[in-house]
Amino acid sequence: MATLVRVDDQLQVPDRLPVVALRDIVFFPYMVLPLLIGRPRSVAALSEAQEGDGLLLLVAQKDPAVDDPGGGEIFRVGTIARVVQVSTLPDATARVVLEGLGRARIRRLRTSTDALRASIDLLTPRESEGPVPPTRELVEGARDVVRLYTEYARLNERIPDELPSLLSADADRVRLAHLVSGHLLVATTEKQELLEAADPAEHLAILKELLTRELEILRIEAKLERQIQLQFGEVPQDFGQGLRPLHREPARDLDDEWAEVEDDLRRAMLPPEVRERADRELSRLKKLNPVAPEAAVIRTYLDWVAALPWMGRSQDNLDVSHATTVLEAAHFGLKEVKERILDHVAVLSLVREMRGPILCLVGPPGVGKTSLGRSIADALGREFVRVSLGGVRDEAEIRGHRRTYVGALPGRVIQGMRRSGTTNPVFLLDEIDKLARDFHGDPGAALLEVLDPEQNRTFTDHYLEMEYDLSDVLFVATANTLQGIPEPLRDRMEVIRLPGYLDTEKREIAARFLWPRQASRHGLAAIDVDLSADAVHLVIDRYTREAGVRELDRRLSRIARKIARSVAEGDTRSGSIVPDDLRRLLGPPPYAPPDRDQESERIGIANGLAWTAAGGEVLDVEVAILPGNGTLRLTGTLGDVMKESAQAAVTYARSRSELLGLTPQFHEKVDVHIHIPEGATPKDGPSAGITIAVALISALTDIPTRADVAMTGEITLRGRVLGVGGIKEKAVAALRAGIRTVVLPEANTSDLELLPHEVHEQVAFTTVRSMDEVLEAALPRSPARRTVGASAEHGVTLPVPHG
Repeated sequence: MATLVRVDDQLQVPDRLPVVALRDIVFFPYMVLPLLIGRPRSVAALSEAQEGDGLLLLVAQKDPAVDDPGGGEIFRVGTIARVVQVSTLPDATARVVLEGLGRARIRRLRTSTDALRASIDLLTPRESEGPVPPTRELVEGARDVVRLYTEYARLNERIPDELPSLLSADADRVRLAHLVSGHLLVATTEKQELLEAADPAEHLAILKELLTRELEILRIEAKLERQIQLQFGEVPQDFGQGLRPLHREPARDLDDEWAEVEDDLRRAMLPPEVRERADRELSRLKKLNPVAPEAAVIRTYLDWVAALPWMGRSQDNLDVSHATTVLEAAHFGLKEVKERILDHVAVLSLVREMRGPILCLVGPPGVGKTSLGRSIADALGREFVRVSLGGVRDEAEIRGHRRTYVGALPGRVIQGMRRSGTTNPVFLLDEIDKLARDFHGDPGAALLEVLDPEQNRTFTDHYLEMEYDLSDVLFVATANTLQGIPEPLRDRMEVIRLPGYLDTEKREIAARFLWPRQASRHGLAAIDVDLSADAVHLVIDRYTREAGVRELDRRLSRIARKIARSVAEGDTRSGSIVPDDLRRLLGPPPYAPPDRDQESERIGIANGLAWTAAGGEVLDVEVAILPGNGTLRLTGTLGDVMKESAQAAVTYARSRSELLGLTPQFHEKVDVHIHIPEGATPKDGPSAGITIAVALISALTDIPTRADVAMTGEITLRGRVLGVGGIKEKAVAALRAGIRTVVLPEANTSDLELLPHEVHEQVAFTTVRSMDEVLEAALPRSPARRTVGASAEHGVTLPVPHG
């Protein structure tokens, strides 16, 4: 039994006391505080104290995360406390009011019993002689502490207003040191250092050092608040009096301010590593003032972490028949892409777990690429997210900005995932071929990780700075051409081409989808107004020239508007719209029907086939032979590759001059002008090579080309014909233009199997390996042997110029 002496009383303390370990709290003598006690060992220690003399030893834990601390997880110096009041809460937790009496050191700790028990040594100064006698060092230290703490309490909103008035430098200085230490907002380890101070002088010296540091921090914080107030135009009339309210106003609801964030994080389904990072950021946030700039940054970051779908996924609809019904109801044609989606649904129904495919739908505008992405989501029962990449030139748009930048946000991929709310949406990357690159970086390179099934499981956004799993996402990219997509990015995607619609498909789409939708939008659903099949055919043939149906939809919308106006004016007649009505509703047709030149007029003209971002087109090539000195002129806004094709065609004609009935030096006496109409439209590529050669030979030999024959293929100097791309689009364009025979390279024979049945029925395809076969198909007769290129005075006729 030891005697604990204080200024006002003496207390007998047993050598052994029950021990209560505290989390994040260092209890000092002279403090009276309520605590919640709920852990089994702590409850047992409280019961033992109540049964005895009501004394406990309160010690702080080294690691607050430990639920049942042992001897190595608690500090050895603590505070002897007296139980003042105990009340039991509904959840069996005890609310205990405790009064600190003095300090003690644990000599020996027993952990084998229900409650921790310790043998102790008292550390109260001069425990047998009462109050500490004043010394100069002690008096000056106490006065400095009182002065500093008064300023500290004025600047810190969490210190009770009445506390500084209770402090006196001339009263019990041990009590002063303990009271200030107990109400100082510093780390647990620093408070423990104060509790373990050897004597009051050392205790006050440590306090002075800590208060000086904390005051400097508070002054900087107050300066920042003042700058914020000035920036927003709210300057207090009396700064000295106004600083404290400004500093305190947000602090009254400080706990509520961060409780909402904490609740959001608790409700969110986060992986362990993400939750650990979020808890760490939340801990930083709680230490900051709500008006501090960094607090807003961390708050926004935690909002993003809580809102992202980390684990929740939607249930896939794995019924193949359901997917077929949805796709067929929303789109006509597009067989290849529908088959690919149905294959994916079928595999999912068998294996239940599969990495999402990465599809790239390539086709001209208006064929339904974007709307097809939404239909895929409906077929699978997934959420749909669309992100437009057109014009994106900054890598940070994909990967996000780092949090060091003002206004930083995650990239478009993470933003899209937040909108979806699930980990397995259908994610549409629209216009992926329109990506740009500049000094900000290459967004196409940033997409490599997103669209690589082997890497996107650990996609890292610069803003989140954590790995995010994209492996369950079904990515669908759209593009008009593959030319704008970098090769490494193209290699990561499964390319599905969508050629332009045939006229029969357009008629079906107009009847089943476009006209009913336009009639409903314009209030014509209740009026029996029909669009006849002949009228639809005329609109397609004479009012539109496109691979898709976007312009057709606009024309039908105009018809619906005209009818709606008539109804609004009192004309409620119903019936069917026939071709004769179209001129009144749409005006004169802007396009004439296909009309190829007569055979006699086609000398020096050949039909080529081109493939553009808008689909396939029939492209005429014109060649004129004029008296001159061998100049080759190329016009029509041709690219470098097409110019080289024209030069190769001329060289081929010179090398075959004898077989074509031309003199070997014919090129020295004539100028060759090669022109491809629609000169304002840029053109490039090697596929016009054989077309230029046929037009050139036709002009040189005075043999007209066949009007119903079109061709595509690259030519070499030796007359070989090499394969080209875009056969689907070109074949559809030939059918639309009334071409009956298409000449293709033999290397493209396999592409013919992918063409629609209607194209095979109406267009004949001739595959060739050399220019001899091309000339045989394109010219009505073989070139006759004749002398061309000499002057008339030598008895030889110069070819008449044709254009």
